Amino acid sequence: MEREEYQGNQSLADEVAEILRNRILHGEYEMGEKLTECRIASELKVSRTPIRDAFRQLEKEQLVEYIPNKGCFARGFSQEDMSDIYAVRRVIEELAVRRAIEHADDDSIAQLKEQLELMRFCTEQVSYEKLLQANEDFHFMIYRMTHSRFIVQVLKTYQDYVHQARRETLKKDEDLPEIYEEHAAIYRAIEARDEEAAARAAGYHLDQSACRAKKRWVK
Repeated sequence: MEREEYQGNQSLADEVAEILRNRILHGEYEMGEKLTECRIASELKVSRTPIRDAFRQLEKEQLVEYIPNKGCFARGFSQEDMSDIYAVRRVIEELAVRRAIEHADDDSIAQLKEQLELMRFCTEQVSYEKLLQANEDFHFMIYRMTHSRFIVQVLKTYQDYVHQARRETLKKDEDLPEIYEEHAAIYRAIEARDEEAAARAAGYHLDQSACRAKKRWVK
């Protein structure tokens, strides 16, 4: 496991909490895995005090669970959490595509088309990690097209959850063409500046993504 770099603009406990949060949300710690102060302190080259403080922060976020006389365990997030993530995303992304169309210019639509082409290439190459990044970039380009700081900020606040949710939906080769086509439908509606079609396409994509994630959810 690579050593993470500290950002320097937070307390040490905050920095440690951020590192552990990312590890949990990205699946580096399995759900139910015991997190020991000694091991983490050794990995991060810090004392055990900021580790304890970080555990308290993450316990408030319900990402870890402290069991008396047993220790601290990663909770990650459940299938119900995953369903909630997609429900929230559906509402926000339907709004995002509408706002994107209101503010879209030829340049931004051309960039979105180029990103879609990259998704097509990664789909054909079955390159999961590159496709995951291309997928995220496609959505984030739409968020930026909204010119709404609020929409972008709301989505950023749970970006790590979305990242893990997307990872769950890209595990089966046979699903990749369908996933690409769902994004192509969103692009075509935005290109046509059809708000209703774009909202339907975004909603359909999120519903299908939720179904795919649910089918492959492994506790």
